[in-house]
Amino acid sequence: MALRQWLARIGRLTLLPSDVLTINCRNVQFGLDVNSPSAIARADDKQQTCKLCVSHGIPTPRLFAVLESYQDLDRLSDRLARVPEFVVKPNRGRGGQGVVLIVARHGTSFLRHNGERWTKDDLLVHISDILSGQFSFDGQPDIALIQQRVRLHPGWSSLAVEGIPDVRFIVYRGELVMAMLRLPTKASRGCANLHQGGIGAGIDLATGRLTHAIWQERPITRHPDHGILLRGQTVPFWNEMRYWALAAAQCSGLRYVGVDMTLDAAEGPVLLEWNARPGLAIQLANRAGLLSRLREKDQRCLSRV
Repeated sequence: MALRQWLARIGRLTLLPSDVLTINCRNVQFGLDVNSPSAIARADDKQQTCKLCVSHGIPTPRLFAVLESYQDLDRLSDRLARVPEFVVKPNRGRGGQGVVLIVARHGTSFLRHNGERWTKDDLLVHISDILSGQFSFDGQPDIALIQQRVRLHPGWSSLAVEGIPDVRFIVYRGELVMAMLRLPTKASRGCANLHQGGIGAGIDLATGRLTHAIWQERPITRHPDHGILLRGQTVPFWNEMRYWALAAAQCSGLRYVGVDMTLDAAEGPVLLEWNARPGLAIQLANRAGLLSRLREKDQRCLSRV
């Protein structure tokens, strides 16, 4: 569904068509025109993102193993022998597809975050699907990453349901222009992605407080699962989250970039990934258009020349 059609469906908002960043405008004017092909290619490669974060001191989940071929599956048990919990994800995936969270293991079986039990064969089949390119955004053969599991930080406890919330930042020319908290729900089965049933809540950049929220293409004021009022809630460690989001944006080499951060129970703010083509629903969650903010930033930069 086109963004402007979505805007019409979710009620009376203060957005003007001239304020809304559309997918074509994002891809051309704030994609290919401002981001180099090499930086975009790095952003599409989660393994490279992880390596860059480590080399620049940006906190990110540890990478336990990289599976590049079907032959690597023969050694999977040895690689995971000392890893009771982990995340499996496609290197070139998008929208949370193909990501599997393992929270415990019992002998040769694995327990997923949603309570589902997998055998070793189930895990191997899923990784084989990743290698075949089933979850890669371009349909090409991919590699599978085994990463550290992020544990729920106590600061998220009042908002989280069956998963870990995260914050999407939009950074343009080294400046934060918009942010959104993504919350998992029972409908999303613990995934914070909006297209899978998660909540998107706009964030005031100065204070870290939640402003508006959307869920399943409609505005909401309370979390649908436990009824907590969303507006006015504050994102924990907000200043630290902003700091690392800007650091990650600079590290990425992208002038227009979406940066995803979350909180780990032991390590605090950690980077999940950055994205050269971040989704546009953040405008709905904030009830504000991105295009006008990006144009304003362009004008400020031109005035300094």
